[in-house]
Amino acid sequence: MNQKIVYDFTKFTTTDYTNELSCVVWFSSCNLRCAYCYNDNIVKSKQGEYSSNDILNFLSSRIGLLSAVVLSGGEALMYDLVPFCKEIKKMGFKIKLDTNATYPKRLKELISLNLIDFVSIDFKAPKSKYKLVTKKDSYEKTIKSIKYLIDINFPFELRTTVNTNLLNENNINEIIETISCIGYKNVYYIQNFLQTKSNLGNITQNRDLNRDLIKKDILKIEFRDT
Repeated sequence: MNQKIVYDFTKFTTTDYTNELSCVVWFSSCNLRCAYCYNDNIVKSKQGEYSSNDILNFLSSRIGLLSAVVLSGGEALMYDLVPFCKEIKKMGFKIKLDTNATYPKRLKELISLNLIDFVSIDFKAPKSKYKLVTKKDSYEKTIKSIKYLIDINFPFELRTTVNTNLLNENNINEIIETISCIGYKNVYYIQNFLQTKSNLGNITQNRDLNRDLIKKDILKIEFRDT
């Protein structure tokens, strides 16, 4: 676990894992190229600054101070996380996974081994817009992952980041209808696009989403910042 696959890590946060004191591990690179992504430096990186062992050494000094570890990126599931997660679990930390859910086999393996406690899935776009937004055709893999989590009643959430140049109100309603039809009953989070100095698509936000046009009678909807 000496390969430098971690771009960076946030030593302390109270906002990335509800009710937990966490650190966030930012894995290098991503299999998608979402135009709105402001972690463009992480996505484009081919090597990180830290290894899994570096993170484990840090965590060993935070036993009793932190309660959880968030695995994010980039896309954490691009890597075999089983050995890393096993060591984290030995220290007594909970693990939350932030993912685009396009690696259903790796997700299933982690859950079957009881190595993660919560999953946040970035549902990028409806089927009609998925390739436009992500530059990849991985929609069905995302759906497969979601159906698996629903079938085993695993704690997870779905969220979508909205830039109205890419997704409009009809697109969001299409997502709501889709996830409701496959059995999702938790809160669906709609996140505001965060304007930063740079993003993968070099895009800006022309208008805000009209929240009055979003279907709120099918699922519980919450709006929040990214």
